Amino acid sequence: MIRINLAPPEGVRLAGGGRKFSLPTLPDFNLGMLFGVVYVVTALAMGGWWYSVSAQEASLTAKVQTTKAELEVLKQRVGQAGKIKEQVAELKKRVDAINQLTKNQQRPVVLFDALADVVPRDLWINSLEERGTTLKITGTSYSTTAVADFMANLRSSGRFKDVDIVQSRQDITKTPRMVTFEVTCRFES
Repeated sequence: MIRINLAPPEGVRLAGGGRKFSLPTLPDFNLGMLFGVVYVVTALAMGGWWYSVSAQEASLTAKVQTTKAELEVLKQRVGQAGKIKEQVAELKKRVDAINQLTKNQQRPVVLFDALADVVPRDLWINSLEERGTTLKITGTSYSTTAVADFMANLRSSGRFKDVDIVQSRQDITKTPRMVTFEVTCRFES
């Protein structure tokens, strides 16, 4: 067997000027000690990082709890605001109804005022009924003349139109003889 040694002899430099890699040859240098120091420094860095992340987690957890509590309070306030909106809508309906009632009260006041001006002294109105635009007036009197005066006063007032007598009766069995009547007309305010 033939052996060929391609390695240069010791102490001879290579032609290309290449360098050799070699570990330092310090007498007290220990590679195990180097890895031990690197391990301890890495462990301390990892411990510090873990501690800061744990502190951030605790801080964020506390913030989440306080935010949830604030959210519950705000939900209650928003719920109350919704109830207030419903109450405002209901109150608006009530105010509109009251306004409508007061607006509609003007016609009866004007009607009774106009009617008071045309009723003779010896005539009494027993009932007044309004159906649409037609008024039905029933009453009693001592004489038929008072009923005729009442109808003439209604026509001459200018506020009552289409004045007609529906019925007029006189009870001759009783003393004094009372006349009951029923008149229809239209009131224009």
